[in-house]
Amino acid sequence: MTLTLKAGLILVILAFLASVCYVSWHLWRITPGGLPFRLAAVGLFLLWMILAFAGMGLSERLSVRAATVLSEVGYPWMIAFLYLLVIFILADVLTLCRVLPKGCLSESRAGLAGIAGIVAVVMTAGGIHYRHKYREELKILTDRPLERPLTIVLASDLHLGYGNRRGELSRWVDLINAENPDLVLFCGDVVDLHLRPVLEGGFADEFHRLSAPAFAVLGNHEYYGDVDGAEAFFEAAGIRLLKDASADFAGIRVIGRNDRSYPCRPALWEITDTTERFTLLLDHQPSHLEEAEEAGIDFQFSGHTHHGQVWPLSWITDALYEKAWGHHMRGKTRYYVSSGLGIWGPKIRVGTRSEYLVLHIVNE
Repeated sequence: MTLTLKAGLILVILAFLASVCYVSWHLWRITPGGLPFRLAAVGLFLLWMILAFAGMGLSERLSVRAATVLSEVGYPWMIAFLYLLVIFILADVLTLCRVLPKGCLSESRAGLAGIAGIVAVVMTAGGIHYRHKYREELKILTDRPLERPLTIVLASDLHLGYGNRRGELSRWVDLINAENPDLVLFCGDVVDLHLRPVLEGGFADEFHRLSAPAFAVLGNHEYYGDVDGAEAFFEAAGIRLLKDASADFAGIRVIGRNDRSYPCRPALWEITDTTERFTLLLDHQPSHLEEAEEAGIDFQFSGHTHHGQVWPLSWITDALYEKAWGHHMRGKTRYYVSSGLGIWGPKIRVGTRSEYLVLHIVNE
């Protein structure tokens, strides 16, 4: 790890700790009823935070069932923390601007109930919203020769593991099969960091229910976890893994890139052959989109961003990427950056959506 990276990591940790202290202080101030009630409010908030981090750090030491429960209880703290932080910052700004009275955040039963109610409603609505999977459809007309018109279902960021269980995967497979696809493509982060729940839960059997052949590429979560185990899982699931390689299918060429996490990833032009076929690129992270345009790719599909997962984090991904979500075009190359079918961490979406893409490729 370079000195710059270490310094950046330290700054992030310090900023996070400062934010936790800021929210805790405001919870202390706004809670009425004296010392016992204030201690209870701040203590429950910090205990919830401990459960969230315990779910990340202790999952492999617990049974799969216990780790799943811990993650489902603890992870929503991240969303509660984010919105408490946003509300308290906004309230402080409005107080400084004299829009709100000075003592509105001090020992206020109505203020505490109102803030808790807003956060609870947002989180509940976000959880319901996450369960709905959006079907995005795109038709591409091409003058490239095709053996037949093709329907391809593309999805990214399933994040299967302690959070997204086999029952959810089964529902997703049903959604995919309902499209009667010719081909199914998965664009990275299919498996979350930990393989144990996926293997013990027999998740590979669900993929065998797919009604069409399936290709996939690796994402950063597969590389951060057990990449060799992830590759073995794809093989057991009957999914062909493309690692800086291509495969021809019914007149199109599918090119799969290793994730940017892979230390020796070649340039795109090195794995792209001159061809008259329609070329479809799977690249987990939507970085350097100009590479696909320069290589003459017809269509690129990416994921990774989750579009921030919840507002206002979507503003950050919009600032970081040329295109953080949705349709895009550079020259003659078309792109779709997916916000993901699954999710990482808390199963809550606010201002973003869980989705899959149904792509139709037909001759002009």
